[in-house]
Amino acid sequence: MLKLTKTKMRQGVWQGIITGAGDTQPQIVVTHQDVEVQDVVLSHDAKADHWMLSIPVPKEMIADGVHTLLIRDATHDRKLGHMTLVAGEVLSDDILAEMDLLRAELDMLKSAFRRHCVETA
Repeated sequence: MLKLTKTKMRQGVWQGIITGAGDTQPQIVVTHQDVEVQDVVLSHDAKADHWMLSIPVPKEMIADGVHTLLIRDATHDRKLGHMTLVAGEVLSDDILAEMDLLRAELDMLKSAFRRHCVETA
């Protein structure tokens, strides 16, 4: 099973290490808003027995708000990891609004669960 570990982000390039693939190049797909990111580079380090993953951050991601790159193992259709970029002045309002929405949904779920417990007891 593949494992992804972030190493650094420098000059607009996110880098990580993929282990568990051996000598076989893993099939990695990186997407931003359901669009595949181009120029993703995988290079094998035979001494360390891992693959170096380099992902150039797309220009479209550098904007107000929260943007996420999804990194997937295409062979097993499994998420390996993600990279999130947060920017802009409206950020605090976005996060507070999202937290309020999550709290409201959690309260609704708690009420429904309690009602279910009473009805089935």
